[in-house]
Amino acid sequence: MNILFVVCGEGLGHASRSTKLANHLKRRGENCVFASYGKAYSFIQKQTDCRVYEISREVTLEGSGGYFSIGKTLKSSLGIPVSLVKSFFTARRILKQENIDVVVCDTMFAAGVAAKTLGIPVLFMTNQNYFSSLAEPNVWYWNLFGKVIRTYLSLIPKKVLVPDFAPPHTISGYNFRIAEKEKDRYVFIGPILDPSIHDFAPSEEIVFASFGGEPFKMPLYAMLKEISEQDTALDVHVFATSPGLPEEGKNFKIAGYVESIFPYMASAKTAIIHGGLTSLHEALYFGKPVLLIIDPYHPEQGNNGRKVEELGCGMMIRGDSVTAESLHAAILSCMQMTPKDLRGLYEQNNGAENFCRILAEFA
Repeated sequence: MNILFVVCGEGLGHASRSTKLANHLKRRGENCVFASYGKAYSFIQKQTDCRVYEISREVTLEGSGGYFSIGKTLKSSLGIPVSLVKSFFTARRILKQENIDVVVCDTMFAAGVAAKTLGIPVLFMTNQNYFSSLAEPNVWYWNLFGKVIRTYLSLIPKKVLVPDFAPPHTISGYNFRIAEKEKDRYVFIGPILDPSIHDFAPSEEIVFASFGGEPFKMPLYAMLKEISEQDTALDVHVFATSPGLPEEGKNFKIAGYVESIFPYMASAKTAIIHGGLTSLHEALYFGKPVLLIIDPYHPEQGNNGRKVEELGCGMMIRGDSVTAESLHAAILSCMQMTPKDLRGLYEQNNGAENFCRILAEFA
């Protein structure tokens, strides 16, 4: 079977899970091809030996002072109609050239329409069809955008694949609104994890911190160094490559890029991360209490944080109001938590295997 993955390049979460699926499929003898853009385009080339095409971006996410900004995003997205047309024709050319049997759109839209016009089945992967932030929980533009996305998902794909646990344990559950008549279209396939994650036994040695490199987060890394100097019982390890990080200290280490994050995450007393779904699933797999530093204007992270708190697996703090004192207190509180044991859910929900089962329907 020839499978085309068309992957959103905003961040690396989409590319990470799609390349894991492609590598799993290749071991089963399937042929996979990719189309993406930006940093994800280069990332995919490093993570897999599949052929990778460059395609037009369909959205541009912008921020102000490091926080997500709907105003700047809309201004930067004025060329979306042209980009969608370019993406449509590029995807249509790839579909014909590669003799594609099934298209997997990971939060990309024009390729789904192109496949539909050619009678090629479409699977759409996403962890969100509803948008809301901590700072703006119910505003008209997010509600409108959600309605547009849900309409698209009701018309184009055969199935909408959610790489998360089924309800009621769906970490991204607050990011979905699924009408009763659409429930059969949505399949919660389970987390998509790298098989190597199973090779590492959990321990409790370090404070793991990896929560992105946006400008508003740079002072937070400085806070972590200050906390490590005051509380020498904390051995803080930071995993970030952004400029502006503080210098290392006696018990404040900066790892930068590492080939695998798993041995460090497995050895954490607590994991300080942002609210992205992939890193959340990885930390929760190891049974780590997570401390989420949330961009209050981001339309996904806060909702993930709400669910994590509900499940008793961690806590979240707003990045725009945290201080060194409140961050220190949150770390100590998080370290005392005993997260809910989710191992049974991981055993029952193998995202890669469930994906292959659904794909077989279109063989």
